[in-house]
Amino acid sequence: MSVFISGATGFIAQHIVSQLLEQNYKVIGSARSQAKIDDLLAKFGNNPNFSMVVVPDVSKLDAFDEAFKAHGNEIKYVLHTASPFRFDVTDMEKELLIPARNGTLGILQSIKKYAADSVERVVITSSFAAIINFAKNNDKSFTYNETQWNPDTWESCQANPVQAYCGSKKFAEEIAWKFLEENRDAVKFQISTVNPVYVFGPQNFDSDVKKTLNTSCELINSIIQNGADAAIPDLAGQYIDVRDVAKAHLYAFQKENTIGKRLLMSDGDFNSQDIANALNADFASLKGKIPVGKPADGVLGGHFGAVVDNTKTREILGFEFIDFKKTVDDTAAQILKVDGKL
Repeated sequence: MSVFISGATGFIAQHIVSQLLEQNYKVIGSARSQAKIDDLLAKFGNNPNFSMVVVPDVSKLDAFDEAFKAHGNEIKYVLHTASPFRFDVTDMEKELLIPARNGTLGILQSIKKYAADSVERVVITSSFAAIINFAKNNDKSFTYNETQWNPDTWESCQANPVQAYCGSKKFAEEIAWKFLEENRDAVKFQISTVNPVYVFGPQNFDSDVKKTLNTSCELINSIIQNGADAAIPDLAGQYIDVRDVAKAHLYAFQKENTIGKRLLMSDGDFNSQDIANALNADFASLKGKIPVGKPADGVLGGHFGAVVDNTKTREILGFEFIDFKKTVDDTAAQILKVDGKL
């Protein structure tokens, strides 16, 4: 039996595919174009256990029909990672909210139509964005956990791209739980979600280190590339390593105790100053070439705002998360290696 992974070319998804293949699963991935498929298959050495299908537009509710019509009877697990993650948008509904919601609803409807008897577990890549409450985020007396939901409405998410992205993750996850509730007798699969915070760590392949990286890793890349006089970005949040997020996706369909759970993936608070501190401490080649900032302004080991309590997730998963120093160092080392500066 196979694992189907949507959006297989993504940063997190490539690490998931890698871990699946290491564990000898047969994997069927989807991507938006044949060119993307050819590129990814080649990167994985044309592994005979890895095949792919074209799904050009996940905003269409029937986008996954052909894939499940062709392969439904051989798919046991579905990992839905495909969802738009960008802030350079002007039409919040068309570019973020609808593709995220319809992509999730569409893949579940395709499973129901063509793989209701074979698919046993579905894992949705959600996000801390589906949990965040912007009104409480800087309140040190407030605590987030796996039970909470982003309070934004479809209307309030039109305000700006950040709120629209966060809302898109909320609405996509909500519709998954609602679908399962309404179709309990028509499908046999169970759902789990993985809700990561800012995801750092190396790209799965060195060849994916480009001038600009995915949204989270670009924080590290920009500090490395922008010169000693550049301002350190004013950003704070929580961090997690991509390899742990990928591992959580596998646990989410392999373990019984993950059924019906939201896995809140965070290993603590950080700010951009913490990234600069780690880079200055651990890479002699960067001394004098990146900003020092104000080292005492880092928040590592404390809280910049609301507390994120994911005790339940840690108990369910039962593995130690990769720490901040290693995730930053491994990300930076790969960038410097590709740049020929290591």
